[in-house]
Amino acid sequence: MFVLTILVAAVTPGVALLFYFYLKDKYDAEPLHMVVRMFLLGFLVVLPITIVQQGLLRAFGDNPYLFAFGISSGVEEAFKWFVLFHFIYNHTEFDEPYDGILYAVAVALGFATLENIMYAFQLKASFGALLLRGLLPVSGHAMFGVVMGYYMGRAKFANPSQRKKFLLLSLLMPLLWHGVYDIILNLSGHYWLWYIIPFMALMWYGGMDKVVKANNRSPFRFLKKEEPFDRAMQKPTSSRTSLSEKKKA
Repeated sequence: MFVLTILVAAVTPGVALLFYFYLKDKYDAEPLHMVVRMFLLGFLVVLPITIVQQGLLRAFGDNPYLFAFGISSGVEEAFKWFVLFHFIYNHTEFDEPYDGILYAVAVALGFATLENIMYAFQLKASFGALLLRGLLPVSGHAMFGVVMGYYMGRAKFANPSQRKKFLLLSLLMPLLWHGVYDIILNLSGHYWLWYIIPFMALMWYGGMDKVVKANNRSPFRFLKKEEPFDRAMQKPTSSRTSLSEKKKA
């Protein structure tokens, strides 16, 4: 019974956050099996990430800045970006900007959830410790996923001349924020809580702003749920039809 309680405590934060972001898709909900697939792919990258990180630690040591921006955030965000780009970026279900956020969050939370499970059983963590991890590392990975997915969504629907810029930002921006997060935890000593709380508040504020912006760029935002997207795309782009007229179309 104790094992089951710890397992539930380790899994619940990631699943709850994934469900939250799934419900934030305002206009065209993604197939649940695709979201679960990306979540499970996040599970699968834990092993290669761990192997690479251990190799880099042996080669370069544990300098706090190199660890924060290279070995920790660099490796983890690069693997998550690789999965997102190669498994979903060109998929037909990636058809609006918010999809980038949802799928990136799914990968990030899959990684964070398995990491939480390993932490729970390897260190025999208490329920309170797992709750704290849900508020910090798991929530943090979700926010890094929001940043990555936002710029991945921008890249998907940007002009070809801007696509590479947004793809690069989709890797560099979460890496930067993740590195700052690690620096706060590793170098703040006993006062780390005074820094991490405003940092996480800033991440959530910025993340929710990106969620709103991504939804506002959806090509489905003027359509009725039952109206085919193809019909809407056949309308002249130069037309200045009012919102009420579009709803009647």
